[in-house]
Amino acid sequence: MDRALLERQLSELPLVQYEFFKTEELVFSDRVRMVCESDCPQYGKSWACPPGVGTVEECRARCLSYPNALLLVTMTEVADIADIDETLATREPHEEITREVNALFRAQGVETYVLSTESCAVCEKCAYPDGPCRCPEKMFPCVESHGIVILETGERFGLPFQAGGNIVTWFSLILYR
Repeated sequence: MDRALLERQLSELPLVQYEFFKTEELVFSDRVRMVCESDCPQYGKSWACPPGVGTVEECRARCLSYPNALLLVTMTEVADIADIDETLATREPHEEITREVNALFRAQGVETYVLSTESCAVCEKCAYPDGPCRCPEKMFPCVESHGIVILETGERFGLPFQAGGNIVTWFSLILYR
């Protein structure tokens, strides 16, 4: 992989920050998964969410099979951070950047596994649990669905999740080999 080329390309994107690191530095916790199960309306409705993605231990093994990671961070200001519809409307531009960065890796022949913010919105109705994912190359499971404590990863690189005010912070991980 030509990292210098990739970094030049990344510098042209509206990223607040990006960080390369080893996947062995990721922290996994069953507690993150419990939040999915108790608080997320998508739990059990998509291949991008638990239990469709597998157990936390299966997800951990899958993630660690890719030795390298790239953390992508975008931030967007909204009028009212408490307005969930306005806040969630800022997710799609982040997802588009994630898709673009994944394409940059793929253009260099690098194998990737992408985790982002989605409970997957590729298909109007997910095939889960009756059939296999129809678009696995486009589906990016949610970081938290894998039990990853992404806030700790962000903080390690000086990125607080709550930037203050009406700022929405989005994280994606591109795991690669």
